[in-house]
Amino acid sequence: MHPDPSDSFSWRQVAVPVYGPTLLVSIGAGAILPLVALSARDLGASVGIAALVVAMLGIGQLIGDLPAGALAARIGERRALIIACLVDVVALVGAFLAPTVLALSAAVFVAGLANAVFSLARQAYLTAVVPMRIRARAMSTLGGIFRIGSFIGPFVGAIIVLRIDIASAYVFAAVMSLAAAGLAALLPDLPTPPERPSPGGAAPERITVFSVLAQHRRVLLTLGTGVLVLSAARATRQAIVPLWAEAQGIDAATTSVIFGISAGVDMLLFFPGGLIMDRYGRAAVAIPAMITLGVGFVLLPLTHTALTVGLVACLMGLGNGISSGVVLTLGADAAPVQGRAQFLGGWRLCADLGNALGPLAIGGITAIATLGLATLVMGVVTWLGSGWLARFIPVRLRE
Repeated sequence: MHPDPSDSFSWRQVAVPVYGPTLLVSIGAGAILPLVALSARDLGASVGIAALVVAMLGIGQLIGDLPAGALAARIGERRALIIACLVDVVALVGAFLAPTVLALSAAVFVAGLANAVFSLARQAYLTAVVPMRIRARAMSTLGGIFRIGSFIGPFVGAIIVLRIDIASAYVFAAVMSLAAAGLAALLPDLPTPPERPSPGGAAPERITVFSVLAQHRRVLLTLGTGVLVLSAARATRQAIVPLWAEAQGIDAATTSVIFGISAGVDMLLFFPGGLIMDRYGRAAVAIPAMITLGVGFVLLPLTHTALTVGLVACLMGLGNGISSGVVLTLGADAAPVQGRAQFLGGWRLCADLGNALGPLAIGGITAIATLGLATLVMGVVTWLGSGWLARFIPVRLRE
């Protein structure tokens, strides 16, 4: 009789070395993200070029997703986490020292690459060490810790800008990433899974990113597409609420308060969401969350005051918060033992494509129609995505 892996698991194994780096890195990232565009403007960039500099972070993450899987598989998740944090330190110091817009763009791009490796390695590590019965809680807590750090970071960044200057925020973020590397070093290495034998007793088959993606293409094209839509809805929510508030004549300070309250609702619900997923299945959270986000998109064009916009933003925060960790959990459930890191690279690419395509779609629709119509379209797409996920989320999980 094989021992239950959950018998040897303790939350203390991951509390500091996995969740700690996530908190530190997200605080650092939260401190600088609102300031990247301002740094570019200070270096002489136009508004459009400044927006492109900000976009380099997401572009770096997209390009880095698949190589991140290959790197983690080659050197191990713990080493990948440490290297990602150290590369992030170099990128942030580069941003601090950047004399030109081009240099700042390169630094932000490298930070995106580092973020891709960091995000994949921590997910792959948790997938391997956390038993199935509490997997969703572990992944939701990871998502919740990231949200908490992202909520704290901008306030820290604001204090640094007021007391010192914008550039110093990059130094603070670099210190956070360096401390994260130190915590990640406390992780034990994962055992290497046995190689997959080839038929006829030949040498073990070499596992590559593309061989893993080809073998698991069905789940990536079906469940991965649903995750793409969910990620697009989440990313669009962050962009469209401030745009709609501005269109209704709501000032920036009030919009910030609305966003802060919505983020507070978001942060409160990550652990209950994980508990529901562990007890009742992943669909019990993923489907209601997408329906709730869709309702928020459809209701938003009907709002015209700070109060009503705030109420809808909180409703969307509820849907986003309860689904914290659902993308991570579904990826962990679908990942094979052989080629786990490579598969998760493809999985994260699906999610990151959604993060990029959602706001782009809103921009495209708004260019030829209205912001209200774009919001309604996103609501319908989100509802269709909920039906798609309901069709492809597995009812029974592999042990």
